[in-house]
Amino acid sequence: MRKIMFLCTGNSCRSQMAEGFAREFGKETIEAHSSGLTPAGVSPRAIAVMKEIDIDISNQKSKAIDEKLLRQMDIIITLCGHAEALCPMTPPGTKRIHMPVDDPVGTTGTEVEIMNAFRRARDEVKEKVRNLIREIG
Repeated sequence: MRKIMFLCTGNSCRSQMAEGFAREFGKETIEAHSSGLTPAGVSPRAIAVMKEIDIDISNQKSKAIDEKLLRQMDIIITLCGHAEALCPMTPPGTKRIHMPVDDPVGTTGTEVEIMNAFRRARDEVKEKVRNLIREIG
């Protein structure tokens, strides 16, 4: 079973979605984790757009990077430039992949526009995680 850590700044949206998708798509092959540089709590909007496609991330927690856990990972995936630049040193033997996704958290406008930004991020994360799982088998 491959251990994967998804990292972004707040561990509130993109990395939470990625963890949820990896748990769903890689049930037999992936042990998925997520964390952030400055954990900000799981976004209620991220939870809502994931529920729209029947993936429940409401029990996931926003977490800071745990260096000990990070050293156990086979693959570390950063989902934003900030995490890519500031992530601790990648442990030897651990593959590191950068899969940037625009952050919907700062989106302004109507609630419909904001939720559409979260859906766009969700769909982009979904495709990237699905492709990743295909690639690593």
